[in-house]
Amino acid sequence: MKIAIFTDTFVPDVNGVAKTLKRFTDYLSSKGYEYRVFAPKSASQSLYSSDIHRFKSLPFFLYPEIRLALPNMLHVRDELLQFKPDIIHVATPFNVGLCGLHYAKKLNIPLVGSYHTDFDKYLEYYDLQFLTKVLWRYMGWFHRPMRKIFVPSMDTLENLKKHGFVNLDIWPRGIDCNAFHPNLNPNAIRNKYQIKEKYILLYVGRIAPEKDVLLLPDIHEQLPDNIKDDVHWLIVGEGPSKEELMSRAIGNMTFTGFLSGPDLAHVYAGSDLFVFPSPTETFGNVVLEALASGTPAICANAGGVRTIVKDKQTGLLCGEKNITHFASAIAELLLDRRKRTEMSLNGRQYALTQTWDSIFEALLTNYEVAIEDRKMGVLA
Repeated sequence: MKIAIFTDTFVPDVNGVAKTLKRFTDYLSSKGYEYRVFAPKSASQSLYSSDIHRFKSLPFFLYPEIRLALPNMLHVRDELLQFKPDIIHVATPFNVGLCGLHYAKKLNIPLVGSYHTDFDKYLEYYDLQFLTKVLWRYMGWFHRPMRKIFVPSMDTLENLKKHGFVNLDIWPRGIDCNAFHPNLNPNAIRNKYQIKEKYILLYVGRIAPEKDVLLLPDIHEQLPDNIKDDVHWLIVGEGPSKEELMSRAIGNMTFTGFLSGPDLAHVYAGSDLFVFPSPTETFGNVVLEALASGTPAICANAGGVRTIVKDKQTGLLCGEKNITHFASAIAELLLDRRKRTEMSLNGRQYALTQTWDSIFEALLTNYEVAIEDRKMGVLA
């Protein structure tokens, strides 16, 4: 099977889509599958590979980590004619994705896609709600020709069904439990960031309006007095709201910037709780990373996060934007070490079941079904 992937974000971009696709192409290489990736040039240094074709690009205004590329259509056509892919996978609905959609139709190549981001939820955070109907019309048109649309969670699947999408299937995310695990020196990050407080609360992710990260100082202020001074916050990530969050930050809040690899693993493993108020996740990779590290998660009861966090088993789910609820959940777990330990063990056990290999094997099986359906003339 030869696979062509069209995406508007790829490594070294730092987001869930880019990282998932890089893991997938690494898996394909390890199993001997041939593939081609068509993607924008990144703002940072792009990795060179003969399997990856890059195009000039500009940042997308709602989400700068996703680039709007200017594909060389003749180059793409020539490459596809030479490569002769058995299937095209379109991962994003922007310029590169449109290019993949166009050539799948024109060259009669079986087409599948994946839906990663609820951009309609982002619109309200940028005062662009008036575009919602136009967005859903476009998304419906864009995904209609696809033989399969892969979504990361049941929550996303049900939401797309309401908007008339068909041919939906779940493609969840996995976790490398060798990279993220609880067996790391808990004092490493305390020493690195000079943390004296008893408890460490962690946020990892894009520091942006749609993540509701600006609620964190307010949540801290709602903590009981007997806990407030014992808490230190670690904020990992970058984004457009970082300066505003820093201006509102309490004294015991440390901003680490972007972390990866062992540095990120140590932060997860050394924290007592992971606090994630974002209501806009289709999945929530960072939540699964926290659970794999033995760190219970306190999250908004919204979106794909509900697929990962089992309330009162691997963490606690709180009402969206409910500052009081988040504060009381934090206090409850910090004051109950036994419950925290139980959730830590449960989270780790759950993460161990979410292997990338099994997830990618299932995806390739779905590819084969789409290819066979196309050969037999089954309508999409």
